[in-house]
Amino acid sequence: MHLKTIRQLMLLLAVITLPFGLFAQTQKATLSGYVKDGESGETLIGASVYIVELGTGSTSNEYGFYSVSIPVGQYTVEYSYIGFETITKSVKLDDNLTMDVEMGENAVELIEVVVTSEAEDRNVSNTEMSVNKLSMKTITKVPALLGEVDVIRSIQLLPGVSTVGEGATGFNVRGGSVDQNLVLLDEAPVYNSSHLFGFFSVFNPDAVKDVKLYKGGIPSRYGGRLSSILDVRMKEGNSKRLAVNGGVGLIFSRLSVEAPIIQDKASFIVAARRSYIDVLAKPFLSGDLGDTKLNFYDLTLKTNYKIDEKNRIYLSGYLGRDVFGFGDAAGFNWGNATTTFRWNHLFNERLFSNFTLYYSNYDYKIEFGDEATNTFDWDANIVNYSAKGDLSYYLNTDNQLTFGGQAILYQFAPGNAVGVSEGEETNFSLDDKYALEAAAFVENDQKINDKISLNYGLRLSYFNYMGEGRSYEFRETEPGEIKELVSFQEHDQWESIEDYINLEPRASLKYQFSPSTSVKMSYNRTAQYIHLISNSTAATPLDVWTPSTNNIKPQMSNQYAIGLFKNFKDNKYVSSVEVYYKNMDNQVEYIDGANLFINEFLEAELLNAEGRAYGVEFQFEKKKGKFTGWLSYTLARTERREASINNGDWYDARFDQRHNLSLTGFYEMSKRLTLSANFVYISGTPATFPSDRFEQQGYVIPYVAGGARNNVRIPAYHRLDISATLKNKKKEGKRFESEWVFGIYNLYNRRNAFSIFFQQQEVRPIDAQPINTEAIQLSVIGNFIPSVSYNFKF
Repeated sequence: MHLKTIRQLMLLLAVITLPFGLFAQTQKATLSGYVKDGESGETLIGASVYIVELGTGSTSNEYGFYSVSIPVGQYTVEYSYIGFETITKSVKLDDNLTMDVEMGENAVELIEVVVTSEAEDRNVSNTEMSVNKLSMKTITKVPALLGEVDVIRSIQLLPGVSTVGEGATGFNVRGGSVDQNLVLLDEAPVYNSSHLFGFFSVFNPDAVKDVKLYKGGIPSRYGGRLSSILDVRMKEGNSKRLAVNGGVGLIFSRLSVEAPIIQDKASFIVAARRSYIDVLAKPFLSGDLGDTKLNFYDLTLKTNYKIDEKNRIYLSGYLGRDVFGFGDAAGFNWGNATTTFRWNHLFNERLFSNFTLYYSNYDYKIEFGDEATNTFDWDANIVNYSAKGDLSYYLNTDNQLTFGGQAILYQFAPGNAVGVSEGEETNFSLDDKYALEAAAFVENDQKINDKISLNYGLRLSYFNYMGEGRSYEFRETEPGEIKELVSFQEHDQWESIEDYINLEPRASLKYQFSPSTSVKMSYNRTAQYIHLISNSTAATPLDVWTPSTNNIKPQMSNQYAIGLFKNFKDNKYVSSVEVYYKNMDNQVEYIDGANLFINEFLEAELLNAEGRAYGVEFQFEKKKGKFTGWLSYTLARTERREASINNGDWYDARFDQRHNLSLTGFYEMSKRLTLSANFVYISGTPATFPSDRFEQQGYVIPYVAGGARNNVRIPAYHRLDISATLKNKKKEGKRFESEWVFGIYNLYNRRNAFSIFFQQQEVRPIDAQPINTEAIQLSVIGNFIPSVSYNFKF
């Protein structure tokens, strides 16, 4: 039945789009090929291919491929890409023609670069909305903690993106929780994108090629999360020559090496990082802390091979880990591992395909006890195996059809726990869980006329929660109380326990009033079948993932957005205003005092809430000149509602932030010296404080009247960072380049509150006297942090 439905949907979209490829019957030919960086041989994503005589064209896809089908004739073709010299070619097109183009970098720095209007006004002319793309050249200029370039912290400076505070892993997008973001590294999901509790991301900047964030208007080829897609693409490796990049900072160093294996045919890149906080601290630690481990590391690698003109294969991998150990007494660690194999195949000049296999594993561990007779060991993980195929058919210059499918096999280990007390071993382990997620998708990117263009598609997703293992049936009791166990059932391996199927339509529309002004609208429905179980202020690396089951329903969301996009002074200034509304069903909430750790009956302590998020996002950017940068501001609200919480009324979600302002600027004082600064102001996040208290036998018992949740806000967060990048003089005829980066994080010493908690006085209370209590503010960073780092390349 499900396969029949998929075939019907594919046939429907084919019927819809087929006429667009047939109504123009003039003789046509196809110009296609790859756009590459002439210096490294890297393919360029989003390069513009513009047919001057027709006023139309195309852009290169994620693999640098482009295809334009136009009537036969003589044409002028312009190839352009930000930061590169525009290439103009005269082409006589009387038959299909393959033309690969290698572009050279502009002699002027990116901060002053001027490219063609076709590339500059893409924010206005493109159908995409609620999408942000940051180049690595921009990311490297943003002031960062301890001078270390960071992808995740950079995107938090964009409108609609936030974090609940320093020391919080992940990020929040348009009112979504951290688990509602799908973070992809070469198409493989990364379940924890942070090192050192959110202070650094897992992405080595020397290995990253492209970063793109979808906050809304999500194409149908993406699925599995409600709020956003962060698509990070790795470099393929320099196919022209040996290239080495590296950096030495205060807490970690990095090094990458890339080179051709076969000139212009095969290449590789290897990039590694390792922190050395524990190494620097070791001389100052002794006794039980003498063997303290406090570090993180990651290794990123990729290789590719061009088999022939129609086939290329890629193999990439990532391995990263955080290690915290306090001698033999205690420790915990976590890490990601991914492997991706991709095959690009060109069926013909108009049909491009990519087939992907990937493996992803995120695991986390806790260990206590320095004696064999008294220990506790706990570990958990989530493992994915996936196969995916997507094809792009370039019908004509006005239509590009994309279709394909994906299957993901999940294995969840929610907790393998063994405790030893006085030599007696007890196993607390929970059963593994298994699930299969599958999807078919089709979308069409269509230009109606010079003013109207749209992207529309459908995604059909299917999820099957399977054995082996035990499933439970619970009965509702009092609202907000633990559900009562009715029965349980044992299931064989791969036996279906519960399945779900959802249709997810997506659509975006652009109406262009003038070359510098357009209005865009989008709608997307998304489904999410896996959930992060966490009721802390911020997600931690040790929170547990679980699938949708017979008791936990898939999260569903509908998002609507409309925006005005306006450029000024020949695209020197770029601005946008977007308004969005998102409703969310089946949001996971928790009863008061829920036990989330090694709980066989966890599902009995979860609540099914509804959510809504709405707001307006402003962005203003200056793109040219010695001074560049952007201002972003978001006014938003995120709420939840559940019958047993807050008397059934709407309440603020724990990551709701009413105001979010960021200002980022770069000033090029000279060819060698660039100054950067960014300022951030974010409203305090909600917290639950007691409204009353009881005193009994010398102890204070807090009480929250009416079951209120998130009834107050902690103080607002704000911070100013500055940095200066000084390039060393480059010797003529030498390839070696280097620079010093000086910075100060949290310049004016702001002690931002991460959380506030209460405790009573430690002294013994006097009879008949009230017991004193006090509020304690926890600040993760309470001082300014200077930094210096040295970067080099050759």
